[in-house]
Amino acid sequence: MAAYNAVMPGPSRPDRSRWLRIIAAISGIYDGLVGLVMLTAQGWLAAAFAVPLPRPPIHADLNGVFLLAVAIGYLMPYRAPQRHRGYLWVMGVFLKGAGALTFLLDHVFRHSPASFLLFAASDGTLAVLTLWALLRVPPAADSRAA
Repeated sequence: MAAYNAVMPGPSRPDRSRWLRIIAAISGIYDGLVGLVMLTAQGWLAAAFAVPLPRPPIHADLNGVFLLAVAIGYLMPYRAPQRHRGYLWVMGVFLKGAGALTFLLDHVFRHSPASFLLFAASDGTLAVLTLWALLRVPPAADSRAA
């Protein structure tokens, strides 16, 4: 039985990459949903945030496409979190952190609607959680594994 446990980790040996998978799943779903809304429901989104529709609409379209691409990219760290830690650092910590800061600074200096702070809070929270998970789960000795 000891040989089996050494080869097949069971409940007594938790998957240390579980937190990275969870963060990748949450971030991917979040970005995918926002991207879809930006592509399919611009009128609803503008009304919900009490802002005019973007002109030209291609700006919102491109942001939606970008968010869908980021969401699809999260499939990599979801499937192989150790191998794709770099994606989590770039898209999860840097992009989401910079996005949160940008929303906050835009509100302070350009007086964008307070409702935009919802994006600052959600992006900022995901950035901090991603950073926490990356620091909590050390890289595997062979990052191509897992």
